Amino acid sequence: MSTEQGSHSHYKRSLGTVALTAVGLGSIIGSGWLFGAARAAALAGPAAIFAWVIGAAVALTIALTYSELGSMFPKAGGMVRYGQYSHGSLAGYLAAWANWIAIVSVIPGEATASVQYMSSWDFGWAKALYDGKELTGSGVALASVLLVFYFFLNWFAITLFAKTNTAITVFKLVVPALTAGALLMSHFDTGNVTGNGGFTPNGWNSVFTAVAVSGIVWAYNGFQSPLNMAGEARNPGKSLPKAVISSILIALVIYVALQIAFLTAVPAADLAHGGWAKLSYNSPLADLSLAWGLNWLALLLYADAFVSPSGTGMIYAATTSRMVQGVQENGHLPGVFGKVDPKTGIPRPALVLNLVIAFAFLAVFRGWGSLAEIVSVATVISYITGPVAVMSLRRLSPDLPRPVKLRAMPVIAPVAMVFGSLVLYWARWPLTGKVILIMAIGLPIWAWYELRKPWAELKPHLMSGAWMVTYLLVMAAFSWAGGKEFGGRGYVPEGWDILLVALIALGFYAWGVRSAWRNPSLLQAERELAETTAEDLTGEADRETVSARS
Repeated sequence: MSTEQGSHSHYKRSLGTVALTAVGLGSIIGSGWLFGAARAAALAGPAAIFAWVIGAAVALTIALTYSELGSMFPKAGGMVRYGQYSHGSLAGYLAAWANWIAIVSVIPGEATASVQYMSSWDFGWAKALYDGKELTGSGVALASVLLVFYFFLNWFAITLFAKTNTAITVFKLVVPALTAGALLMSHFDTGNVTGNGGFTPNGWNSVFTAVAVSGIVWAYNGFQSPLNMAGEARNPGKSLPKAVISSILIALVIYVALQIAFLTAVPAADLAHGGWAKLSYNSPLADLSLAWGLNWLALLLYADAFVSPSGTGMIYAATTSRMVQGVQENGHLPGVFGKVDPKTGIPRPALVLNLVIAFAFLAVFRGWGSLAEIVSVATVISYITGPVAVMSLRRLSPDLPRPVKLRAMPVIAPVAMVFGSLVLYWARWPLTGKVILIMAIGLPIWAWYELRKPWAELKPHLMSGAWMVTYLLVMAAFSWAGGKEFGGRGYVPEGWDILLVALIALGFYAWGVRSAWRNPSLLQAERELAETTAEDLTGEADRETVSARS
């Protein structure tokens, strides 16, 4: 048995479909629903409704590719492994780094959201937590306490996590639904939708930008949490795709209802001076509740501002620790971060590392909006490996068991690549360039582990990963040169830029699929799957023998 198999044997396969769906929904419905409607409306006005639908379509398309991968390789930290299996260390590391940055920064983001909502309390000390743009010193201190709370809740056992999270998720579903219903019944002003610049006051381009940076990608990104906990799933082949798809669709209904409720509940007087872009609510839904005399709802929202983000922060503290273990097993972190406590099934050293990184993010990015932008773009970068990896592995390992295998995947995968690339472009320059620079910051860690290898061993990893490095450089350059409506220099005419991004995506998709190779990580994964299958067959035969004798 390999060291990796040994570490995974400590995980407790105790999560069923309901628990995994709760993990997905609990990740999706975090702070995004508390702020997303207001930020999307500020960018796109009433057309923000379509931004949530587009975001769900993007997430669902990409999630389908990852569902096949997750069912093939039901291992902890799954999202950081697939690129390594299909393309070796360079592409695998870049995908894992992007994914880890995107997910670990959510943890301080959720703590920040809770404190930011608290700043609307009618107490002097509460108002001093947030200055209108970012957390103050006392706000950062309180958010730090929440980070420690998430940490200790994950320190003990996966069964405690599952029971706690399912209960929290039920609460997180009820409160948003109740909020949307109460606001719709209290005030439904259709004039807000037709006035103040109309349905698309800033044009359709603003709708696309809202998908990328207003917290929509941040919200739907939670679909990957069940995949990262695949090592603890009882029947991953059936439960993973159901959990992923169900969580996205349920969340879509909730988010669209909340967006409509927000748009029609804003007092006309608040829109009279500058329209949607000039709204300045610290706690958007709670502020609207108070404006229409729904004091009970405001109190419930203040309470949920702790429960929803804390539930998501707790989940991400769990899933990111599994991701760190996956990165270590890919060969890019010290061995201590791959250790799993045999009694509790928790990768405790990885939990500690993520807590330290979460504190660092909290110190630098003190506002929910700034964190949401970074998380969203890093998330999209991590998405692009799924469509390429799923079709690459169909070519490289056609005989591997695939509990989830869609006939339409040859169409879904390139469409997912196009969607991911468009969202990256919609995020606007210079944000796209900044996050791609963050991707480059992680390369010295890869170099430390990989450049010491003989050239003959290193070369195929570099050749196979070249498509991803080139893709990031080309997308950064195109974002800089693209349409002014997306922050570029305007060298590419409006409309043509969208077409060219789609063509670039398809070109790199084809390159990526062709450059995949049967690297050592894939060969090891195949051996482990074969051993696991043999053990399962032996166990089944033994059970049948015992049954026959009895």
